[in-house]
Order: sequence, then C-alpha cells, then structure tokens
Amino acid sequence: MISLRLLSRPDCHLCEEMRAEVDRLLEGEPHAWEVVDVDSDDEIARRWSDSIPVLFVNGRLFAKGRIPKLAARLRLLRAAAGEEEPR
Repeated sequence: MISLRLLSRPDCHLCEEMRAEVDRLLEGEPHAWEVVDVDSDDEIARRWSDSIPVLFVNGRLFAKGRIPKLAARLRLLRAAAGEEEPR
C-alpha cells in the first residue's frame, strides 16, 4: 500500500489537481490518502504554508506545487518503493 500525505487547504484548486493527477498515475496501485490542512498545525504552517500543495510518498517528500511531469508514474512508484531519485 502506498501511503500518500497531502498538505493542503480547503478549496485549494492546485491541491485538488495534484490529488486527481496522483490518483490517475497510480490507477491500479493500492494507495491511501491522508489530507492535512496546512493551517491546522503551527509548525506545519510555518514550514510549508507557502509551498502547498506538498506531497509525501511513504513519509518522504515527493513534490511541492506540482507533480514532476517527466516519467511521473515511474517516479511515484520508485518513491513508494523507497528508491532514491537519480540526481
């Protein structure tokens, strides 16, 4: 199961787009969402408020603002498997 954590705000259009895109990219792969209102916690807000949406895959930061377009599905699956991204 791929664990996805999305830092968001209510009525955030970019956040809704990111979630829909990830659902499309991971179609057929078991995954579960935790959506966190970035303003619900002072520390989270301080750190991430200006960067939403922020996506974590299995506890690791994957994307801020937008999903990387190049090989997005492969990158998501690698992140879920704990593989390091090539630099």
